[in-house]
Amino acid sequence: MSERHPHQHGAHPHPHPHGSSPGPRRRLAHLLSPHSHDTADKVDPALESSARGMRALWVSLAVLGATALAQAGVVAVSGSVALLGDTVHNAADALTAVPLGIAFVLGRRAANRRFTYGYGRAEDLAGLVVVLVIAVSAVFAGWAAVGRLLDPRPVTHLPVVAVAALVGFAGNEWVARYRIRVGREIGSAALVADGLHARTDGFTSLAVLLGAAGSALGWRAADPLVGLAITAAIALVLRDAAREVFRRVLDAVEPALVDRAERAVREVPGVREVGELRLRWIGHRLRAELAVVVDGEATVRQAHAIAVATEHALLHAVPRLTAALVHADPAPAPGETDPHLALAHHLPA
Repeated sequence: MSERHPHQHGAHPHPHPHGSSPGPRRRLAHLLSPHSHDTADKVDPALESSARGMRALWVSLAVLGATALAQAGVVAVSGSVALLGDTVHNAADALTAVPLGIAFVLGRRAANRRFTYGYGRAEDLAGLVVVLVIAVSAVFAGWAAVGRLLDPRPVTHLPVVAVAALVGFAGNEWVARYRIRVGREIGSAALVADGLHARTDGFTSLAVLLGAAGSALGWRAADPLVGLAITAAIALVLRDAAREVFRRVLDAVEPALVDRAERAVREVPGVREVGELRLRWIGHRLRAELAVVVDGEATVRQAHAIAVATEHALLHAVPRLTAALVHADPAPAPGETDPHLALAHHLPA
């Protein structure tokens, strides 16, 4: 049985190529697909441990917050529900940095006798807060858009609405460029991915221009219809975020990770079989618990060496894995009683 001090072999990030940017078709596909708000996708070792990464998080909060405030002022004078939807979308994206930042700080605290696994679960609580923020923004934007469809009103100050839409696009694009640049410089795939997310959100801001154009042509339903489209986009984000966060709370992992871990263990010299293997997330890090079958005649030292080699293989094979508890079982001899029978009455029926 072996559990060594946590290791960090990197998250095996797969950022987009440095010298290319997605074309219009890929951007449109990304825009129409849900964005992940899973904390494990937003945090990686480079971002968590780098002062520049944390600064990028808070600078993004400030810029998106300022963008949302500027748009809110225009919403107040124009009554555009399309711009309102974009405003709450930008505000929600900005506010997600707050619980994530708090989770980063808590996650750095050392484990103790009460929190023996550390404080990594704070990220799961942050994920729940993110889902709540997105849900509230979707309900508010949808309520305003439906209300305007039922009670049509003209949108005033259309040139200012158009400028506010461009401000939303500019704010998201600036944040996107900043996050991508810093993410590539510090090796943070999570920050690069979040920058691409911000870039596609800029296209949502540009959609407000369609509503303003329709209103300028006398089509009153254009503005609330664009507001509903933005609400639908937020709802897609909410669906994806809720699924990922609640899976994480229930200790779900991708079956492909389990398959990958099993393949790595089977290749370790001295491992005859792989018994029960469990993976669980603690924040944005994985831990593993597993049993391996070794030669029944192996000494304690030999079995321990196999367990250590197994853990080492897992650390290299499984992204974001930081520790593994490996239990070595001896291969059964003919006529030998299963040594685990003494535990049978403690197991659930």
